[in-house]
Amino acid sequence: MSSVAVPVPVSALAPRRAWLTDLPVLLVAVVWGASYLAAKGITTTHTVVAVLVLRFVLVVPALVVVGRRRLRALTAVQWRGAGLLGLVLGAIFLLETYGVVHTSATNAGLIISLTMIFTPLAEAAVTRQRPARSFVAAAGVSVAGVVLLTQGGGFTTPSLGDLLMLLAALARTVNVLATARMKSLRGVDPLSLTTVQLGGAVAVFAALVAVPGTGATPWSVAVGFGPREWAGLLFLSLFCTLFAFFVQTWAVRRTSPSRVSLLLGTEPLWAAAAGIAIGGERLGAAGLLGAGLVLAGTTWGRRAADRTQC
Repeated sequence: MSSVAVPVPVSALAPRRAWLTDLPVLLVAVVWGASYLAAKGITTTHTVVAVLVLRFVLVVPALVVVGRRRLRALTAVQWRGAGLLGLVLGAIFLLETYGVVHTSATNAGLIISLTMIFTPLAEAAVTRQRPARSFVAAAGVSVAGVVLLTQGGGFTTPSLGDLLMLLAALARTVNVLATARMKSLRGVDPLSLTTVQLGGAVAVFAALVAVPGTGATPWSVAVGFGPREWAGLLFLSLFCTLFAFFVQTWAVRRTSPSRVSLLLGTEPLWAAAAGIAIGGERLGAAGLLGAGLVLAGTTWGRRAADRTQC
């Protein structure tokens, strides 16, 4: 479950030193992949909103303290733009968290990777530029993979969780396109943008908590947490959000954005690995084939999109 950062073009590292940057970025992909299993382990249908409040209440104050000077430099228009994106980000986290409750961590990580296919297709539609044939073929491979992945037990209606993760991938696409196309946010540093976005998302969660029937309160959930649940929550807050964001910001200034994107694109692989190795999940023959097609299709599509932009 990734956060949003806006990379800036910079020169690449020398090959023999690149691994010093690649290793932390790869670790981000690993923790993001494991985040689906962690969220599934501490969340139920009735505690989704409460857990999201607890997760980000631990993070947003730290980001505000670190970036308070840059936050004061934001204009009113930039605050409104970033706040609007925060509402979208809140919807993404709600869809992802409810989704992972109702499906496997493996399915969640692989289905959300379709964002890498949806985004260039949506951008092509907005700009009215036909995507490359190789990219369309890659998209077809990915979609076929998702169909097989979600039908491991025979061809049935996809689960509610699978559909929610698909909606989350579409919402991520909207967020990426909006971030890239909002003129008011051009030049805004990633720390300020992410802080305001997460603050907006927390405001959404806090408002939902106040609505009767949306589940348990953050306080009651926190009191009921044991050591395992607190460990999972701290993992999501400190590693999957704070650590991941700062590594992204650090890495894109020392290597190329495309290299960072390629490494972060391994997230679904680690989600599948965590779900199978730690969560004891099983895919079956059709599911394994589907997982392979999703990984192959998203990798092929990402490279096809990179070639088109060159």
